[in-house]
Amino acid sequence: MESRLTDRLSTLAHPQRMGVFRLLMRRYPDELSAGEIGQVLEIKPSTTSVYLAALRQAGLISQHREGTHLFYRVNLEATREVVADLFQDCCRGRADLCPPQSLPFMEDTAVAPSKVFNVLFVCTGNSARSIFAETILRDLAGDRFRAFSAGTMPRSSLNPLAVEMLASKGHDVSVLRSKNIAEFQGGDAPPMDFVFTVCDRAANEECPPWPGQPVSGHWGMPDPVKATGTLAEQRLAFHQAYGALHNRITVFTALPFDRLDRGSLQTRIDAIGQDAISQDL
Repeated sequence: MESRLTDRLSTLAHPQRMGVFRLLMRRYPDELSAGEIGQVLEIKPSTTSVYLAALRQAGLISQHREGTHLFYRVNLEATREVVADLFQDCCRGRADLCPPQSLPFMEDTAVAPSKVFNVLFVCTGNSARSIFAETILRDLAGDRFRAFSAGTMPRSSLNPLAVEMLASKGHDVSVLRSKNIAEFQGGDAPPMDFVFTVCDRAANEECPPWPGQPVSGHWGMPDPVKATGTLAEQRLAFHQAYGALHNRITVFTALPFDRLDRGSLQTRIDAIGQDAISQDL
């Protein structure tokens, strides 16, 4: 046990290897290609391969091949083993020294029923996808959820085609505005129960932990703002993004929150992000 623990800690002690590991943790359960990892972290392809090989050898990540492409994902069981080994080895199992229940992924508390949940959707620009999600949730289940959205860019503005799409669906667009994530990180910000990223770039960014440890999820999808072609083709991209988010949020609002503990809820939310959850709840 001690050799395994020290090997894994030694692997993670390297700042850039830790950076790769942290990125894959933020994107779990998604798989990322070596190219995307290197691009996000600005690491040369050859160096990225070396770091990935070291993390694989330590058992901290897994590799999956699709044709000629390799994809990587965090080995969550190994991550749990590192924490468990530290608890048993360094703390000698004493809960007063380093209680495992202080770790979010080891909690098994039930989600409070019959409450109004605060939900924040985060994207880079807060101009389309996150605005879609905020509006859909507000109008679909505003009696049970308070919906918010924000972007990580310093400044942004609502995309005209996004506003047009929402208005065509009968949503009230007069209340919409583009917001920065800093608005929801101050002491007077409403405490969040759920935080969802809806674009890969926002999910890749290293953000400070949210107060109260809200349940988080990544529901990434292509950016309709980047669509090219005719105006009709661009509008189709916005329509597809709206439809995908509407489907996911419909499934989310139908979850049996009063019967799910935190771990089970996290599993359902991850599945929604991969469009892999059954509609039969």
